[in-house]
Amino acid sequence: MSDLLRHRPGYALRRAANAMMADLAGRLALIDLRIAEASVLLLVADRADATASDIGRTLDIQRANMVPLLTRLEAAGLIERRPLDGKSQAVLLTPSGRARRAEADAITTAFEADLLARIAPEHRDHLVPALDRLWSHP
Repeated sequence: MSDLLRHRPGYALRRAANAMMADLAGRLALIDLRIAEASVLLLVADRADATASDIGRTLDIQRANMVPLLTRLEAAGLIERRPLDGKSQAVLLTPSGRARRAEADAITTAFEADLLARIAPEHRDHLVPALDRLWSHP
């Protein structure tokens, strides 16, 4: 039955995204992180000026979802918030957060290498620009 839809790019893209995100989620679960949590750790890195709003905008996470996400990371001892100016707080990695970020970086790097290995070599350089075109240029 699914063979009837395989030629449709939207269907193929959804199936590929679901399969790849399930794979990545499983890998990150080994270090007790969700994809969004790992993304925050990777994004914040050594920055001292990243705010929750900046992170939310970059990762396309709504404010209502950003608050519990940062609360989980803070409760786990991976981030801390410090005043940045009169109204904003910077999201910073703790020493534990830096260690977990390094683990998440190694996992995502291996995941991405495995993902690219599934793509024919002549198409690898075009994959990310093609995907970027789909989401950043409506």
